[in-house]
This record gives sequence, structure tokens and C-alpha cells, in this order.
Amino acid sequence: MRRPVEGEVHVHYGQIYVESDPDDHGPGLAEAFAGQRAGLCGAATPGFLWLNTGLHTGDVGFTVEVRDQAPLLDPAWEDVVEVSFRPASAQSALVQWAGEDSWDLDLEETDHRVRYCARGMDRARETDTRSADEPQLDHYLLQFWPAPPEPDRVLKETSRTAAYWHRYARTLPPPPTPAERAETARRERLARETEERERQLAHERRQWGGRLPSDALRSVRGNVSGLRDFDPALLHALDAAGPATQRAVARFAARRACEAAGLTALDWVAHALTALAEDRPLPPPFDDDARMWHALASDPDVPDHTVGRAVPPERPPYESADSPLMSGPFQRAAPLVVGPAAAFEEPQDPSLSGEEWQDPPPSDSASSPLVAMLTIGRPDPSLRISQPHMALPAVTAAADPDPLRAALDAVYAAVVTYGEDHPALLAEVWSFCEERPASPGPGFTH
Repeated sequence: MRRPVEGEVHVHYGQIYVESDPDDHGPGLAEAFAGQRAGLCGAATPGFLWLNTGLHTGDVGFTVEVRDQAPLLDPAWEDVVEVSFRPASAQSALVQWAGEDSWDLDLEETDHRVRYCARGMDRARETDTRSADEPQLDHYLLQFWPAPPEPDRVLKETSRTAAYWHRYARTLPPPPTPAERAETARRERLARETEERERQLAHERRQWGGRLPSDALRSVRGNVSGLRDFDPALLHALDAAGPATQRAVARFAARRACEAAGLTALDWVAHALTALAEDRPLPPPFDDDARMWHALASDPDVPDHTVGRAVPPERPPYESADSPLMSGPFQRAAPLVVGPAAAFEEPQDPSLSGEEWQDPPPSDSASSPLVAMLTIGRPDPSLRISQPHMALPAVTAAADPDPLRAALDAVYAAVVTYGEDHPALLAEVWSFCEERPASPGPGFTH
């Protein structure tokens, strides 16, 4: 025999528990005693025991014994009940109300018979609360030993408190069968999965301007998310326009970006735009990114044009509590509570704004160093950016073999190049599409 608990434990609301399922926060009172005749030790929920005490709040004497076989019944105990119990995992513990403290019981994952013995329940119930300097009022013994499942039983009833709890338990309907529990769990899982799918679809529809994207838009990669922030309806229109229009839009965006940056007077840029128009491979230096950036850095005729940052139009905040933005590190943790306890945690308030800098990749001596900047939150429109540096990616993007990706990436690069004047560019791009919606939807403007 071993005694993992011996001494005093603290109870509140006249409750203490045995828990063994790390994924379950415990049942309510009625669920714990459903269908039982014994009202002191609730074992109706698999892997969980609800133990009632006479004292409402304070320390009670408490001993736990783990035995190899059934012990003799000590007549000194006033109230005694027996139930059957099988731990749901190897992590079984005696747990105080609201998880304030716990003691490992180290029970094997096998069927056990449990005897719960009590003494002094009526006196403790009348006193209600015991302070630290007052004498002990009630004491309890919880015994475990291996045994096959049997119905719960009342072995001895003396106190009015025990009689009250026995009457309460006998008014409760029987617990669900294992098959009924499995069916309930299956339905709950299906409901959660359906709710999650609907939530994801609703969030995706909102991201894409009120309609779901095609498989092509979902898989195109590139800068689709960046352009989507400016005009999601345009993405759907370009997707439906077909390869010929997509290629024409890509070439148009590349030329407009170079015009806005003042690069079309440079021979090496003009040759690239001509190659795009004639559907030929891009000539040097556009056939190699490093040489392209070196040409931009070394050409003295490159104009020093800057523009304010392009800022996407405002749209209403997504306030759903089930938003993916509320998952992961920003999700409120579920309280680990049993019984009537209610524990709450204050949500974190992480900052979602600011800028993070990433070191540039190694480059050869012939190319100018580049720095990538990731902006979290809305960009600062007061910052100026170099239009020539933003325009060249529109040229290389327009040559992408995938016409849809070429159009989306080239238009996005042109939007960034136009900066604060990007609405004029998007209006021109819309002219390539056969049908433009009368209203792009709530929260979006062109």
C-alpha cells in the first residue's frame, strides 16, 4: 500500500476532484453524478471523480491510499460509498477547486474500485468555513484497488449531509452510454469542422472582395496578396479576362511603370520594353537580376525620381472572434477549470505595427547592395521610395511565362511605382477588362 496524499487539503464550494484526462476540464455536478445512487463520489464521467465534502471552504483531513486489494471497512467512518473508476491516462491527480493545487496519484490505466469514506460531514457543513487556527472538522479517506467495474453503492450512511447528496444523485437520469458519447462527440466534431470551414470561407471571401478566388488565383503566388489589398475585384476581372488580355496588361503595366519612373529614355530599358511588346526574351541586362541592378546603379542618366508610398484603401476591420488573426499567439488561452470555478486571463495586446529589417542576401561586387524591408501594418505614406528601383521589377514580372502571374506582378510593381498616384494606373488597367463592376463592394475603392 502507498499513500500519495496524507494530511490536509483545501476545499472550496465543498468540492475536490480526481482528474486523469489532460484534455478535459471536468464535468458539471449533474453530469458527474448522473444515474448514481451514491451522492458523495461522482464517477459518471470516465476518467474523473467528483468528491463532495461537508466543509464549504477551508482545510479538511484527507488521505489517499492505493492498494493491491480491497481493504477492510473501518467502522470509525460515518459515511462510505464505492464507485468504479478507470484513469483516462497515466496522469491521474487529486486536484483542488480551480486547479489551485494537485497531488500525483500515479494510478495504473486499469479498472479500479474506489471507496470514499467520510467523518464529521454534518459538523463541517454547519460551520461552513474553517480558518487556519481552528480545529479540524471533517476527514476523508479515498482508497483505490484493482477491480472489475461494478455499480456504485452506499456502504454506510450516517450524516444528514450524505443523505442529502444521495437523494440528489438519485434524481438524475443515467449518463449516456459509450455509444451515445461517441455519437455526441462525432456530431460535435462535425459541427466544429463545419463551423471552421464556414469561418475560413467567410474570411477568404472578405479578403477577396466578397467572392471566393478561382483555383488559378489561389495558386498563382507572386504578389497577388499585395495587389489584392488595393483592388480585389480587379484580380477577379484579370483572372476571367484570359491569357491574351493578361499578357497585354502585363506589358502595359511594365511600360507605364517605366514611364512614371522616367526610364523609357534609357536605351537598355527601351530595348527591354520592345522585347516585351514583340514577345521576345528580355535582352541583357534584364536576363540577370544582378546585372540589371548594377546597370541601374551605374547609369548616370537614371533620374532621381521618388514618390510617396502607395497606401491601400481603408476597409472595415475584421472583428470576428474566430478570425485567424485571433489564433496562435494572440488567442486567449482556455481556462483550466473544473466545477463552478471561472478563471479568466487578460488577453495579450501585441503591437501589430512597425517595420522589421532583413539583412540582404550576399551579392557579387558587380551588383549594388539591396535591402529588403517588411512592413507590418499600414505603410507610412510620408516615406519616399525610388521609382526607378520599383519600376524594373515590373519589366521582369511582365516576362513571366504564366500570363496571369505576369499581369498581377507587373501591375503590383506599377502600383508601387506610381505610389500615391496609383488610382490613375488602376483605372487604366480596368479599361482592359470587358466588365467592370459598378461598385467594387463595401470598404473598397478604386
